[in-house]
Amino acid sequence: MIKSLILSALIFSVPAWILTGQTEYLPKKVYEAYRTDVSPVINGVFDDAAWQQGAWAGDFTQNEPYADRPPSQQTEFKVAFDDMYLYVAIKALDSAPDSITQRMSRRDNGEGDMVFIIFDSYHDLRTGFIFGVSSAGVRFDMIMSDNGRAEDPTWDPIWRAKAKLHEWGWGAEMKIPFTQLRFKKNAAEVWGFEVARQIFREGELSLWHPVPRNAPGFIHALGELDGLQEIEPRKQLDLTPYGVASLKRYEPEEGNPFATGTDPGYKIGLDGKIGVTNNLTLDFTINPDFGQVEADPSQVNLTAFETFFEEKRPFFIEGKSITSFNVGLGDGEVGNDNLFYSRRIGRRPQGYPSLEDGEYASVPKFTPILGAAKLTGKTENGLSVGVMEALTADTKATIDSEGIERSESVEPLTNYSLARVQKDFNKGNTIIGAAVTSMIRKLDGTNLEYLHKNASTAGLDFTQYFRERNYTLNAALYLSNVQGTAEAISITQQSSARYFQRPDAGYLTFDATRTALSGMGGKLQFGKIGGNWNFLFMNVFKSPGLELNDMGYMQQADNLLNVFWTGYNFTEPFSIFRSLRLNNDVYMMSDFGGQIGAIGYEYNMNATFKNFWNAGFGGGYNAHQVSNRMLRGGPAMYLPNSGRIHYRLFTDDRKAVSAGFFGNFNRGAEHYYRRNSYTLFMTVRPMNNLSISLRPSYSSNNDELQYVTQREMNGDARYLFGKIDQKVLSMSLRINYNITPDLTIQYWGQPFTASGEYTDFKRITDPKAERFTDRYQLFTDRQISYVDGSYQVDENEDMNMDYSFRDPDFTVNEWLSNLVIRWEFVPGSTAYLVWSQTRDYYAQEGGFGVWDNMNDMFTDKKPTNTFLVKLSYRINVR
Repeated sequence: MIKSLILSALIFSVPAWILTGQTEYLPKKVYEAYRTDVSPVINGVFDDAAWQQGAWAGDFTQNEPYADRPPSQQTEFKVAFDDMYLYVAIKALDSAPDSITQRMSRRDNGEGDMVFIIFDSYHDLRTGFIFGVSSAGVRFDMIMSDNGRAEDPTWDPIWRAKAKLHEWGWGAEMKIPFTQLRFKKNAAEVWGFEVARQIFREGELSLWHPVPRNAPGFIHALGELDGLQEIEPRKQLDLTPYGVASLKRYEPEEGNPFATGTDPGYKIGLDGKIGVTNNLTLDFTINPDFGQVEADPSQVNLTAFETFFEEKRPFFIEGKSITSFNVGLGDGEVGNDNLFYSRRIGRRPQGYPSLEDGEYASVPKFTPILGAAKLTGKTENGLSVGVMEALTADTKATIDSEGIERSESVEPLTNYSLARVQKDFNKGNTIIGAAVTSMIRKLDGTNLEYLHKNASTAGLDFTQYFRERNYTLNAALYLSNVQGTAEAISITQQSSARYFQRPDAGYLTFDATRTALSGMGGKLQFGKIGGNWNFLFMNVFKSPGLELNDMGYMQQADNLLNVFWTGYNFTEPFSIFRSLRLNNDVYMMSDFGGQIGAIGYEYNMNATFKNFWNAGFGGGYNAHQVSNRMLRGGPAMYLPNSGRIHYRLFTDDRKAVSAGFFGNFNRGAEHYYRRNSYTLFMTVRPMNNLSISLRPSYSSNNDELQYVTQREMNGDARYLFGKIDQKVLSMSLRINYNITPDLTIQYWGQPFTASGEYTDFKRITDPKAERFTDRYQLFTDRQISYVDGSYQVDENEDMNMDYSFRDPDFTVNEWLSNLVIRWEFVPGSTAYLVWSQTRDYYAQEGGFGVWDNMNDMFTDKKPTNTFLVKLSYRINVR
């Protein structure tokens, strides 16, 4: 243990660039596939004529936990083909077949004993198509891109697989159509190829061709598959029409003709997949439906920035690695920035109708997508292509005024376009790419002139790998331009991303007559990614005028961020550890005026123990904090230093009962703020096909400076803040019951309650004073009073109200739930039965009474229940 501590100390003191440890590779194995004249029956039994040919290949090597050792159990396989299909047979030999873990789960969950086969059919050394099956017959498929550093489990090709237990272990058979793979016509080259086996009870992974654990990627190190040169690529043509019937029941509103308590509905549409060439696929959808998609989790956002939500709609998440142009850094808030954020398409309408007294409105919750199409793939010469086009409807609210109806646009007719290309050179060691996005709104005849009429972005990126891919240099440069009325561009200039109106920002100019705004950004990374010791230098910059949020996602412009990260990865078990990862970084952030906004240090440790428990801890410290956004358009403000610690511990998730917890503490100096959060995790598997998960979470935030609003007095701005006592409690319940691999029942439910109570109201007086408490002035009882739901301020105590603001206290309660029964009755054809229920309750009070809040939510009004039946049927045209 002492030796490990000494080594850990050295990690953080020795410059990473003086270390030269690199990955070493063995000569590549080659497997020769053979042709069969008779298609085998896919049942996990190897008595067909197809499997009487050829020799079984084996000689696997352990990859986890110990690299380059013999596996605990042997594995053998064969690969055959005919003109239409690839056939794979895998014998998972096991000396204790009664110990094989069979877990029935939904497709792509990857639990239990499993076998996988990986094809780099492009042989670009960057892209891998993965097909797997568990001992329970559950299929797993995924695309790996960027040499294995990016994974896309949303890819769902049409293929078959079966598994069966035997006295010698278990067997798996796969039948993979060539239409589901992309490869060159009459290619003289071999394919990249790998076979892998997961032994769940041992936590063991073995590979046919050894891949070093510390390799700077995965796909480039695969073995090879020969014998397929004569195969002709097959073009895919699938059409999947669908129909949906729904019924929505809710609390009727007296006098509102749009809220009668019952809303029936129906919808039809068409999804399609067309092989334009043998390497490029066109996906399209007409009048798409996303009714069975799980709701976003509840959140309360008190910041000036937009919340980032993950994409959950199948059309947009499949192939997202091809259409992405990430301009962020790492993960978390900074890492989400991208030229393309698909949640913009079909978004909640941005407008709301103007209503007079006695009028009612029916406002759509989401903008209908009239149609969308995307072309993705990779050509024979190594050009990756992603092109997308989507059209959303002119969305109107219907307004009733004493029986007379009128309509008003709340989201205009909008076209979204995206093109993304990347070209490989030098066996994938050099990659040059570009991306262009365009958003065009038809604003004529609407009252939505405050929205941008046009928005476009363009970017270039470059990646170079050195010394057998152990070192990398990555750079990107991108531009943006938005156009619209002077009102629209004024709103953009004053948005939370940049605040051009800041009085102390001499390098910025707010121009109320502008009708366009342009900006640029970039990213530079250099470091060592191979071997156990890694480092990266990273730089990101975004000019003040950069604007991506019409089709992309970005929280802040006017920002320069420099980071130096280093880490060490213990890949071999030692002491009590199965694996151990140590990381730390330093960073500095500033704006384009040269003002340093923060200097910080972060560290974390992640460990898996030999008993398969997992733990981690980390933290950070921020110094010299200056915020350009604290006053939301006011001058920059000095903030006290702050620190944070987070920790987690999880038990062995292979067990029938597993649990864990996560917590973090955040503290600001000078009693600035105190934030805590705690999350518990528990999963129970009473049967191999049933899992029940609970995730309760609690957080508290006691912040001396929570923004309330801005007012004026005698022509001078007043930035008003309060001390907030905020508490949030939620619990997520998830139940998965798998009757068969293709028939599943899933339930998700989440009660959520949050409250915020404001006290100690104050105004900012000297945002750059040396002492924290000198930067603001607390209102006295003679200066502030509460009257009928608002606070009235007599700042100069002359017995006259100078300004007022509404009571910011709040209580938000929500209940979200989804029950989905899914049956894939034939490959690619699916039936859904969905029940979703929502409840909500809002009160302008800050007391955190959990039971009272829950009682109010469940008794105040009837829930909203939505019942939905959807049927889609895949027609394989060729």
